[in-house]
Amino acid sequence: MTKSRTALAADFLATTDWKHAHLSPLAGDASNRKYDRVAAEGMPAAVLMDAPPQKGEDVRPFVKIAKHLAAQGLSAPTVYAEDAAQGFLLLEDLGDDLFARVLEDKPELETTLYQAAVDALIVAQNASPPPLAPYDAAAMSGTARLVTEWYLPNVTGAPTNDSLSKTYDALVADMLARLMTGQPVMVQRDYHAENLLWLPMREGAARVGLLDFQDAMLGHPAYDLASLLKDARRDVSDDVQRAMLDYYIANTGVEDHAFRAGYAACSTQRNLRILGVFARLCVRDGKPNYPDLMPRVWRNMMDDLQHPELTELRAFIEDHVPAPDADIISRIKAAADA
Repeated sequence: MTKSRTALAADFLATTDWKHAHLSPLAGDASNRKYDRVAAEGMPAAVLMDAPPQKGEDVRPFVKIAKHLAAQGLSAPTVYAEDAAQGFLLLEDLGDDLFARVLEDKPELETTLYQAAVDALIVAQNASPPPLAPYDAAAMSGTARLVTEWYLPNVTGAPTNDSLSKTYDALVADMLARLMTGQPVMVQRDYHAENLLWLPMREGAARVGLLDFQDAMLGHPAYDLASLLKDARRDVSDDVQRAMLDYYIANTGVEDHAFRAGYAACSTQRNLRILGVFARLCVRDGKPNYPDLMPRVWRNMMDDLQHPELTELRAFIEDHVPAPDADIISRIKAAADA
């Protein structure tokens, strides 16, 4: 008889010093992973990650990147115990002070927190990366295709025609090939206010707790900065966006014009991909709240598309991709029920 995930988790914890722990659920994410806070007398608070291998999860990339980031003096969770075969990790508990929560209560800290996040990002990017797959123009073009595979079909009620798809693919590929120049760095790929924790008792870049970096790849240095400042889940003030982009450029010595163009390209690709991902999460995976985030994603993308290097793609989007207004969001949610 196959054991349940609950029983397997208990077996895993029994091999650790948290064997008699009490578990309480923590909020999950858009993946198949589940998290519980683990409390045991005389032991530090910990978090149990349950990442079922049979659902395509693999904890080994998380462990590899966590150790790499920690070696740079950054605050990735310490891995206390692991069972890669069954998909369990016991991790250091970095607390509940997500940037998004802190800023709800103390919006005056926005510049402080975002500058700390940029500092941590620069430290991570300055380190020689571990072996990782490339998130280059070809890979990014592929993930941007989620717009024509999931967003448009569930807006129009019909598959996207081949001619339109090919034109879109060519425009995205051209944008990325032209503008994503420079030496690739490790990109964490989900670097935003709900994956960053505020740890003010620590010093320097270590004040930023890092989460959800297991999908790291080698990509353009602007990608994580765009993820941070063009957040799908919270509005980052225009002043902070401008200041942090200027701060990054000043503190890395990148060439200003080329980096801003690369930033616009990375952010546009990311937001196109997110529109498709959110449609898929709703329609395929039965998670109906994600389309409600689409208007912010769209605003971020249209801001990116004002860059003069993105004129052709902007014209295509304006002509062929409808904005996610209330009616379109309703259509996408209805497609999930069909």
